Amino acid sequence: MSELRPCELYLISPLETSGDFPSHLEKALDAAYVAAFQFRVKGIDQHKAAELAKPLQEICAQYDTAFIVNDDVALAKRLKADGVHLGQGDMSLSEARAILGDAMQIGITCHDSRHLAMEAGEDGADYVAFGAFFPTQTKTVSHKAEIEILEKWSTVMEVPCVAIGGINPNNAKLVIDAGADFIAVSGGVWNDPIGPDHAVKAFDTLLSA
Repeated sequence: MSELRPCELYLISPLETSGDFPSHLEKALDAAYVAAFQFRVKGIDQHKAAELAKPLQEICAQYDTAFIVNDDVALAKRLKADGVHLGQGDMSLSEARAILGDAMQIGITCHDSRHLAMEAGEDGADYVAFGAFFPTQTKTVSHKAEIEILEKWSTVMEVPCVAIGGINPNNAKLVIDAGADFIAVSGGVWNDPIGPDHAVKAFDTLLSA
């Protein structure tokens, strides 16, 4: 395998980001460097989503953490976010790029498929996401990705890859060593019994090793 590229932490929000969640995010980002934060909410209108996103986006800016919007291209444009993450059932990459321009990052969910990832890379995706690698309670998943997909991708492709799905400090080393450029984590941080800062520090220790 070729020399591995540095791996970084990519946080994904819980579905509930109201109340005291901004303080939890600030604790997490203050604990160690986090490359990106994805704002992921469901079932609310764009105005309410923008209200919830704004303070989180400001916190991310303070810590030089990229602010990524899940699924919603219009919201990403409205917020002038750093990027948008699209699933296979969302707007096409070409349509999103036409709306958002070249400066905004666009990531694509590719499940367990190198074919989908190669198509996304050819279409200009800034990163591709593979998963789920481990059991997860964050969302219902129907695709199980094998570690080998990260090994093969990182060896031959320049487009960064994100590993997602049930990643926690106990299993993260497997996907880090396999060549993931980012590990995307939600429950592994927000459900930590000690606190999100404790989890982020644990991930940072693994990533810095």
